[in-house]
Amino acid sequence: MNSKSFITAVKERRTIYSIDKEIKVSESKIQEIVELAITHTPSAWNSQSSRAIILFKDQSDKFWEDTKEILRKIVSAEQFPATEARINGFGAGYGTILFFEDEVPVKKLQESFPQYAESIAIFPQHTSGMVQYIVWTALEAEGLGCSLQHYSPLVDETVQKNWGVPTSWKLVAQLPFGNPVKPAGEKTFLPIEERVLVFN
Repeated sequence: MNSKSFITAVKERRTIYSIDKEIKVSESKIQEIVELAITHTPSAWNSQSSRAIILFKDQSDKFWEDTKEILRKIVSAEQFPATEARINGFGAGYGTILFFEDEVPVKKLQESFPQYAESIAIFPQHTSGMVQYIVWTALEAEGLGCSLQHYSPLVDETVQKNWGVPTSWKLVAQLPFGNPVKPAGEKTFLPIEERVLVFN
């Protein structure tokens, strides 16, 4: 990562939809960030259930083209042009990161701690959210634009087929990234006093 402070990176992380392929960050640096997040993000009972696939260039293009064709079959003809434009925007980026949670370690935990089985089923989503946020924030700190998308379960079968994903890996989210072409719009915030209560 660069020298930008963690707090500054948190403040500056935004959803960037307008991206292209002219990035100045190496593929190896992007891989390093994803591997760091997967390695060091905390997980319940150290289950380490998070997984990821990084799709660069043509592989990312394929993902979004396939997604578009899947949506073409279920979105009305009137609504599809807007959907197509949105998907083309994601596909205009340099790459896409697919985030998964592996059910194998989760099921082992449920078997080991049956009294917590219901909660254990939820904890991987917490872990995945942290992984996604770390990767998203770190990539933006490197000058990339990103947005978090959710096209599961519509694309799950295609992803498994195209990239040989184990059936126990459940797709959670997709993060298209690229060179930011336009900045994010203005962001508004609810009054912090309504969201954080302090007792002393």
